[in-house]
Amino acid sequence: MHPDREALERLQLERLNALLAAVWEGNSFYANKLNGTPRSYTSLADFRGAIPVTEKHELVADQNAHPPFGTNLTYPIERYSRFCQTSGTTARPMRWLDTPETWSWMLDCWTRVLLASGVTPTDRLFFPFSFGPFLGLWAAFDAAARLGCLAIPGGGMRSSARLRMILDNGVTALCATPTYTIHLAETAHAEGIDLTASQVRRIIVAGEPGGSIPVTRARIEQLWPGARVYDHHGMTEIGPVSYECPARRGVLHIIEQAYLPEVVDPETLQPIAPGELGELLLTNLGRTGSPLLRYRTRDFVRRGAAEPCACGSFEMALEGGILGRTDDMVVIRGVNIYPSAVEEIVRAEPEVAEFRVEVCDGDALSELRIQVEPMPATQDPAALAARLQEALRAAFALRIAVEAVSPDALPRFELKAKRWVKA
Repeated sequence: MHPDREALERLQLERLNALLAAVWEGNSFYANKLNGTPRSYTSLADFRGAIPVTEKHELVADQNAHPPFGTNLTYPIERYSRFCQTSGTTARPMRWLDTPETWSWMLDCWTRVLLASGVTPTDRLFFPFSFGPFLGLWAAFDAAARLGCLAIPGGGMRSSARLRMILDNGVTALCATPTYTIHLAETAHAEGIDLTASQVRRIIVAGEPGGSIPVTRARIEQLWPGARVYDHHGMTEIGPVSYECPARRGVLHIIEQAYLPEVVDPETLQPIAPGELGELLLTNLGRTGSPLLRYRTRDFVRRGAAEPCACGSFEMALEGGILGRTDDMVVIRGVNIYPSAVEEIVRAEPEVAEFRVEVCDGDALSELRIQVEPMPATQDPAALAARLQEALRAAFALRIAVEAVSPDALPRFELKAKRWVKA
């Protein structure tokens, strides 16, 4: 093992044991869950072998049984000052609390994301969101301000007004979902706003896998001249997890000073070799007030090789970023299909403005139908649909019906896009 990697793992073990000491003292959720396991460890391997995984359904059940915040709280409720809530896309929303100390830890993680994306205190960052209860919006905004950037909120506005703010205030960096970044550019085109006048040079995206999908990333950069896309991912309940490798596009590094990551077989939960597809487990090492130990993120990833990265980092690399979610996969006539794989094909067509996928559960077999909204200048929407249908057939050996719909027929999203629907 490289000396730098050894030093990193010693730091992880030290922070892990400090976390466990606090958890055993005050956190009834984990004190009950970990009953019978050691209270400290001499190696990370021993920890992984002794501690059971944490499942999302356990946390939801705990909050249902002990409303409103559950028992995964290490300190008295008076210590907590920040409230966030998950989106509830795969289960009922979970509420998550932070102390001032753990909030500062998360800002440290987000600062790492910003610095890896080339952001400096001279940048002006714009956040085109209605600031609801989701973690990423607030943590990114606070981290930018703490770094010394001019942080500009964009809540409660129409897209055209946000575009004017971007241009009028000399915004140099944008934080948004891939979907909304594309929608802002579409709005600019529709309203005659020239984005070549924009000073935006960095677009940090999260919330969807599009930032690591080459065709989606290229589409965004084509729509925003002079800007580069940087991917990132995190979860409300776990925190800001990764940053895009400065040297290799489409590769995410786990912030391993803050997290203990594992990539395992989703069926056996056993470790898998680098290069294989597996599920990401995470232990956050600094969110002591509401920790998660060996949390099943349900994210599919491909772990990179163990040697140092071209950027010089020894932190775990995820090739292609987040490749999909175990709970997002659909099986169509025996073929496993992930939303990111469909997006890669659809976004390769520059004439597609937006799309929606309908999952139709039939009596015997499930089917997919895709609606695509052509760009306004598209001359032959039927031909576009036919090309996509053939591309999908070639990729999946399935006939997936594609229908072109009228302009503005499909919804647009500020936050996570909900393109996959049950028909």
